[in-house]
Amino acid sequence: MGELFVIFVAAVLVNNFVLARFLGICPFLGVSKKVETAFGMGMAVIFVMTLASVGTILLYNYVLVPLNLGFLQIVAFILVIASLVQFVETVLRKTVPALYKALGIYLPLITTNCAILGLALLNVMKSYNFLKSVIFGLGAGIGFTLALLIMSGIRERLEFADVPKSLRGVPIALITASLLSIAFLGFTGLIKM
Repeated sequence: MGELFVIFVAAVLVNNFVLARFLGICPFLGVSKKVETAFGMGMAVIFVMTLASVGTILLYNYVLVPLNLGFLQIVAFILVIASLVQFVETVLRKTVPALYKALGIYLPLITTNCAILGLALLNVMKSYNFLKSVIFGLGAGIGFTLALLIMSGIRERLEFADVPKSLRGVPIALITASLLSIAFLGFTGLIKM
């Protein structure tokens, strides 16, 4: 139980996929303009990351390894992730059309979000079993969402701040992301892995 907690906290804070591993930067910067949109994207990423952990670890352990097809893991993992994203996209389009429109191009881009593929590859690299990979996926998704929500809250406040003209938009977003990343470095000594 203690090891699972360590894996979870490490994925959320210490080894945050966006702020420590720098994976998933495109949707992080693109969707972090409004808290509502960031929250919706975060929930979609949590769902996809958790289920991608389940699907990819099962596929790897019970199909790719027994058939000696480990060299196909990246292609197979992308197919699993793409299927999950299609499912999320269909559900959002039918149930929450406003959020579907707000997410725009960033929703299908979850398919190519390197954070999700990185998660699947890290699960294999660390030889996580089924439960550990699910906890790692859930923690990574929550960490991504946490970073996204913090960033979107700061960016909403920056809209009303007196930011110099040359720093408005992407430049101040990059500066904010770098400061947020430095803040998350404070969690480094929290867990020894």
